[in-house]
Amino acid sequence: MRLRAIYAGFAVVTLIAGLVMRFAPLGLPWYVVKYGGSTTWAMMVYLALGIAWPRGRVLTLGWIAGGIALLVELQRLYRAEWLDAFRASLPGILLLGRHFSVWDIVAYWVAIAGVALFDHFVIRRAVMSRC
Repeated sequence: MRLRAIYAGFAVVTLIAGLVMRFAPLGLPWYVVKYGGSTTWAMMVYLALGIAWPRGRVLTLGWIAGGIALLVELQRLYRAEWLDAFRASLPGILLLGRHFSVWDIVAYWVAIAGVALFDHFVIRRAVMSRC
């Protein structure tokens, strides 16, 4: 239960950081806004899996999160009027994105690797040391 709460706390912080990075007029360079949003989205996928399956192995969570991120990016290659209409809405932009990019896939996998390493070396060790 404690691990699930930790993942949820990090998910809230990540969500806020991602939204601020994307939408607050901070004057950040475009690539920070673009790939910062992509990386925080991918981190959220990992953290959501951690909330759902807190006892899952870090490597397993990472591979599943990476697979989900890859599939979401690949779905952008499929065009349908109803799907493009959803992609143009704010929820669609935040959940699915609009345009396919190989660089987004790279950003997702780097972010997932980073959050998985943080999970392994910081979160799980902290929880295990309290047991």
